[in-house]
Amino acid sequence: MKTKPCRLTLTPQSPLPNWERGRKGRGSSTPSVIVVKTTWGIIFILSLSFLLTSSVSFAQKADRSKPPELGPAPSLQLPPIQHLKLSNGLAIVLLEKHNLPLCQAELIVRGGIAADPIEKTGLASMTADMMEQGAGSRNALELADAIDFLGASISAFAGWHTSGVILHTPVSKLDSALALFGDVALRPIFPADELERQRKERLTTLIQWHDRPGSIASVAFNKTLFGDKHPYGVPTIGNEKSIRSFMVEDLRDFHSRYFHPNNATLVVVGDVSAQTLLPKLEAAFGEWKPADAPKPSWPTAEQVKERKIYLVDKPGAAQSEIRIGRIGVGRMTEDYYALEVMNTILGGSFTSRLNQNLREQHGYAYGAGSNFDYRVLPGPFAAGAAVQTNVTDKALSEFMKELNGILAPVSDEELTRAKNYLTLGYPASFESVAQIADRLTEIIVYNLPNDYFNNYTKNILSVTKEDVERVAKKYLEPEKVAIIVVGDKKEIEKGITDLKLAPIQPLTIDEVLGPAPVVTER
Repeated sequence: MKTKPCRLTLTPQSPLPNWERGRKGRGSSTPSVIVVKTTWGIIFILSLSFLLTSSVSFAQKADRSKPPELGPAPSLQLPPIQHLKLSNGLAIVLLEKHNLPLCQAELIVRGGIAADPIEKTGLASMTADMMEQGAGSRNALELADAIDFLGASISAFAGWHTSGVILHTPVSKLDSALALFGDVALRPIFPADELERQRKERLTTLIQWHDRPGSIASVAFNKTLFGDKHPYGVPTIGNEKSIRSFMVEDLRDFHSRYFHPNNATLVVVGDVSAQTLLPKLEAAFGEWKPADAPKPSWPTAEQVKERKIYLVDKPGAAQSEIRIGRIGVGRMTEDYYALEVMNTILGGSFTSRLNQNLREQHGYAYGAGSNFDYRVLPGPFAAGAAVQTNVTDKALSEFMKELNGILAPVSDEELTRAKNYLTLGYPASFESVAQIADRLTEIIVYNLPNDYFNNYTKNILSVTKEDVERVAKKYLEPEKVAIIVVGDKKEIEKGITDLKLAPIQPLTIDEVLGPAPVVTER
């Protein structure tokens, strides 16, 4: 009698044999199908599977006495970065990436938040927000519908020293998407009714900040370090006075001053070539006329001269927000790589000293860390956390302990772990067209060499223990830091006073943020 084929399906509940696990992965939701002819065939297959699984298990018994050794840091080799130009002088930075039919384009304009007039703080960010609210012949809803129809996204942004517009689109819709992209970048309409809506949203945000200790702490920290005459010392969205003063003419003026082809660079990454791309960009941006853009100047921020505690009372706060720091360095410092490694050890990773101390060892905070915010001008260095109210004083002691401890030589193990943290995951930040385009903007803003990214791993691995100790002593002076604490004063003041860390200056929320705005319905 003829036997019918029998289908045997191995599902996740029935673990795959070892040779299948390597191909499909443990717990795969895709069943593996094996067709056998007879019952004896089934028995033979299962027996063979058992024998092979057993022999492999005995031969490859895992050594669990220590973590597995890490392999060498992978090198990153980006495709060539092409530098092109349109007929009107607009610089194009192109990196071809042909594995997916997607394209990312980012227009980078030199002029951002730091260019805001002091009486119009928040102007750059308001201009960027309003550029999305209608452009060309379309109002806000029509523009949003046209973008969605293409399966694309277009957004405007304002950074510290740059503004611009970002496009993400399928390559099949590139022509239509570039037309909308050009409208948003070059022909925003700045409708007055949308400005009123944005104004109300920002004023509401200022009201909400009064009840958010983290926001209070961040504003107080920046204001303490840089003062209210420096662009880094004021909120990027503006204050009540500036927000209420914005007129459509202000937005048009900012746009007309900085958005010129000779003051901009267009970064393009994706499944495109220079030969096919340039005519499309000429069609979208070729009529954009060059003009002179203003060159902003900024006051020099004065470094913190002594340690001082600024205690902002937030009655009933469930936690205390802590910020400790001083003015750091600009992005183009020669100590960049050493600072990256040093900060990774101090507070730049989950296994950093600050996080292991305050979270893992003491349980004072859900997480603690530190960072250097590198900008065109020297930005802030900050260490901080949100800690339980009843351990605010103890947490401050541990912060100071770690800030002083990093001044001593680090161990070989810590140095290796920090370098591995920075280098082993580095290529992962270049996986998508959006990630690559974002990284390429660094080359534009800071005038970095084309091979910067390919040499990053080598430069991090060259950092020594002596380098880490040197930059820690040079840039971290625990005796000259501003300490911001936002919390319930009646619960935390005595403990902080008893530490005798530094003089305490009490502050109210209104002294930090100003009085909460009153927003009326119209």
